[in-house]
Amino acid sequence: MGQGIYSQLRDVLLDHHCRFIRQGKGSHEIWKSPLNNKNFSVPVTIFSKNTANAILRQAGINTKI
Repeated sequence: MGQGIYSQLRDVLLDHHCRFIRQGKGSHEIWKSPLNNKNFSVPVTIFSKNTANAILRQAGINTKI
C-alpha cells in the first residue's frame, strides 16, 4: 500500500526536476527542490496521501496525489 504512494510521489518529484540528494536516517531520503531551493525529507514507506501532499507542498509543488 505505502509503496504505491511513494512511487507516485517520486514520479511527481522527478517531473518537477527535484533530485535525490542522499539516503537519510532509517527509511527516509533527502531530496532537493529547484523551485524553492530547499531540502526535504521523504519517507520511503508512505501510508497517507495527506503526507505525500504535505511533502509536495514542502517542495513548492502545487500538484496533489
